[in-house]
Amino acid sequence: MSFISAFHVLGPEMIGPSSSHTAGACSIALLAQQMADGPVVEVEFILYNSFAQTYHGHGTDLALLGGVMGFAPDDRRIPSAFSIAGERGISYRFIEAGEDPDIHPNTVDIRITCAGGRSYTVRGESLGGGKMRISRINHIDVDFSGEYSTLIIIHYDRPGVIAHITRCLSEKNVNIAFMKLFREKKGDIAYSIIEFDGSLPEDTKEQILQNDNVQDVTFIPIQRRV
Repeated sequence: MSFISAFHVLGPEMIGPSSSHTAGACSIALLAQQMADGPVVEVEFILYNSFAQTYHGHGTDLALLGGVMGFAPDDRRIPSAFSIAGERGISYRFIEAGEDPDIHPNTVDIRITCAGGRSYTVRGESLGGGKMRISRINHIDVDFSGEYSTLIIIHYDRPGVIAHITRCLSEKNVNIAFMKLFREKKGDIAYSIIEFDGSLPEDTKEQILQNDNVQDVTFIPIQRRV
């Protein structure tokens, strides 16, 4: 007997019966994909709690895979995500991690490997109504939502680095909404998450990277809401 998901029942124009399990899941994966430095060739989705229990029936698997391929939550290609991933040569698997009462009910870890060999892990939480937040990148706890344009800056925790970053943004007239620093321990790798209005002016990334303590700068445009 073949499996029939909510996507097949509701039709390809629908994103599923649950904004938490479909639209929110897709937004998490789309944001994770925007951190890639090249085509995604392999991905693992580790599902927790409610996600692990219902991801087949609510189309969470299709939404997550679609997001990793760059599909927005209302993209009509999402119901065909499995076949499109096959055509693109993307290896994927879903792992049911089971229950963890210490994390949000709708949590997924997405482990992405890019064509150039870089791998990274993003943890996302679907909060309801299509909203979500990113709560971890690799082993560092973070907190941002994709509701603003976002800079993710990986750097060493050294004096003067934050001043350099904010000076670069000030010179480009970037209006910062939120800026948060996350680190595991003093003096080690840190993540600065900067959420701001509008787009990122030309050459801003290159200017920030001129500081020897800055390892990587990723710009994520504001996520379009459906």
